Amino acid sequence: MHGFFYVVNHGVDIKLIERLDSASRQFFALDEQTKMKWRMELGGKAWRGYFPLGGEVTSGKPDMKEGLYLGQELDVTHPLPMHGPNLFPDTPADLKSLVLEYIESVTKLGHSIMEAIALSLGLDQSYFYNLYTKNPLVLFRLFNYKSHTKQGTDTTLWGVGEHTDYGLLTMLYQDDIGGLQVKVPKVGWVPAPPVHNSFICNIGDMLDRVSGGLYKSTPHRVALNTSGRDRLSFPLFFDPNFSSTVYPIPGITINDNDNRWDDMNLFDIKGTYGDYLLNKVGKVFPQLSKTALPNTE
Repeated sequence: MHGFFYVVNHGVDIKLIERLDSASRQFFALDEQTKMKWRMELGGKAWRGYFPLGGEVTSGKPDMKEGLYLGQELDVTHPLPMHGPNLFPDTPADLKSLVLEYIESVTKLGHSIMEAIALSLGLDQSYFYNLYTKNPLVLFRLFNYKSHTKQGTDTTLWGVGEHTDYGLLTMLYQDDIGGLQVKVPKVGWVPAPPVHNSFICNIGDMLDRVSGGLYKSTPHRVALNTSGRDRLSFPLFFDPNFSSTVYPIPGITINDNDNRWDDMNLFDIKGTYGDYLLNKVGKVFPQLSKTALPNTE
């Protein structure tokens, strides 16, 4: 199976999504100086807050988007990196409550989808819950892709460059503009257009690893937005517990014959999911990683 699918009848209130969309647009419409009051450098090891256009790097090149990093609301004393309190903007006033409600609702959807995936692999439906997601790492992003004029646009620029996601499952709400592209073997890059009131989901590296390569984490990217209006997307990453070690399902056939886009062999990974994740995110924000995260070399 190659890595992307749509979910409808998902149980997430469309009115909640619409309210979050509206509140997010209000936040991103603020001037950059105001938005920088909640910059990620102030989020510390929790890795939360705002980054400006070009502040995130994918495959060595700055992305043409801005965003707000969020996640489960945890105490500031939490000992693990990428865990702790959110750095919530106070404008608009309802953004915090909407984000927390959205995270709770989509996390429930993540548990349901992983139960279905477990059954599809011939496992007990609680397989992933028992081993990896009883206390999952849930990370959420609000991304805004500002529109750029086609004339004179650098053709090497992307909304987000080619990559795969790191964890188990990503559940993405995208607005009606689109731009997501998926790399299909023997075909090339194909669009993954928005479908009203659906989530588009993709398989992450850890589900590729645990399924022995049966379910592939598929490279994807986001085209530069030239629509004439801002494009929003809300990815929620439903990942293994930070301290868990992810292993292939016992007895499963390992299929590592396919050459990955980044030449990595997922079956050679050592250590915990947290180790893998920290190494990855340190490359996404290279400057921030020097102060906010432990040494990942």
